[in-house]
Amino acid sequence: MNKELFTNLIGKVLRINRGGPESRTGILLDVSDDHLAILTDQEGVVYYKTSHIKSITENVKKGFEFKVEVPLDFSYKTASNFKSLLDELKNHWVNINRGGPEKLEGILCDINDEFVTVFFNEEVIRLALFHIRSISYGEKVEKAKEDEKAENNKDKNADKADKNADKKSNEKKK
Repeated sequence: MNKELFTNLIGKVLRINRGGPESRTGILLDVSDDHLAILTDQEGVVYYKTSHIKSITENVKKGFEFKVEVPLDFSYKTASNFKSLLDELKNHWVNINRGGPEKLEGILCDINDEFVTVFFNEEVIRLALFHIRSISYGEKVEKAKEDEKAENNKDKNADKADKNADKKSNEKKK
């Protein structure tokens, strides 16, 4: 997919890829020669190599649900090409590839023309540049964790209410 196509979609809410672990929905922030940046609600800014993007989807009728308000002073890393972006992310905590068996996270320590080096716990991981499909940096957005906790609490409360209702109906039967 070419840069011109993506440039016309900057500022719109899109879904990158149709499904699977690499699929994300967010606002298209920036387009470069070989990568683009989208702002997602759970992971912040995710950078995708355009050569690995299979599809982009724009819901022209209803739009995709996206509830994140972008602050006026919002900033993110930009670079003319993907390797330069990786240089900008050096010594940051990164998440490489969104999911599946190739998901990787850790501190990006070294970048060369062939591979990147990532430290995670006691492991030194070298990953070929070609196999990097997407990357994000920093900790995951706390809002996602809070939403998950709230959802878990709702589920627990619903379970308790169901158990209490069952106890009351059993007591009435006696």
